[in-house]
Amino acid sequence: MRRSTHRDGIIELPPPSRVPPVAKPITFGPDTEPPLFPAPKTLEEIRPLEIRIVRGGTREDRLWNEFVARYHYLDHTRLVGAQMRYAIHDRTGWSVAMLGFSTAAWQLAPGDSFIGWTHEQREKNLPLVIDNPRFLIMPWLTVPNLGSHILSLVRRRQPEDWTARYAITPVLCETFVEVPRYSGGVYQASGWIRVGTTLGRGRYDRYKQADKPKKDIWLCPLGKDWKGTLNP
Repeated sequence: MRRSTHRDGIIELPPPSRVPPVAKPITFGPDTEPPLFPAPKTLEEIRPLEIRIVRGGTREDRLWNEFVARYHYLDHTRLVGAQMRYAIHDRTGWSVAMLGFSTAAWQLAPGDSFIGWTHEQREKNLPLVIDNPRFLIMPWLTVPNLGSHILSLVRRRQPEDWTARYAITPVLCETFVEVPRYSGGVYQASGWIRVGTTLGRGRYDRYKQADKPKKDIWLCPLGKDWKGTLNP
C-alpha cells in the first residue's frame, strides 16, 4: 500500500537504499533468426514437444529474452514477483514457443466476481493465482492446434513446478488478451474461460483515463476444487 500511495503522490518515501542494476539492452543474434528450412505444418512433424524450465544466467535464459524481445508484440520486460518461464522445443530441438508466468494482478473486478471471493479472501489467497503475461509461438510456425496443445501440456505440470520453486500450489491462472488485436481463440480451445474485459486503464491510474488497450480476461482452473480453495 505504501508503494502505491507513494507513486500516486499521496506520501513521500525516502529514496531506496539500493538502486537496482540497469538491464543491458538485448541484442539479436543468429540463434533467433527464422530457420532457413521449410517450417513444419502439422503437430505430427514436431511432437513430442520438450518443455524446459528456463533458469537465469543460462543460454536458455538469454534465448528466451531474445526471442520474446524480438517477436512478442509487448516486447521483453522483467516479470513481476514470483515467476517461471518455459521454453518449448520440438523433437529435433528447435525452439517452438516461449511462455512466462508471474504473480497475479492485485485486483481485477471481473475476475474477482467470477471467483466470488471477499476482499479478505483475496488478500489471503492471491498467491494461489498466477498470471501468464507472455506466450510466444514462433511467427514462422502455422501449425494448427499448436497453441492449445502447448497450453494444455504446460497446465498439467504448472502446479507441480510452481510448488517445487515456491512451496505454494497455484489453483488458478489468468491472462489478458488485447482486443481486437487477438481473439483469445487459442486459450478458449485449451479450456480457458473468458470472464470480462479490462477498462483500458493502467494499474496506477488516478484520473480514470482509459488510455491503454482493452484486454479480455481469461481464467484457467489448475485444480478441481479451485473455487473452494480460493474462497473456503
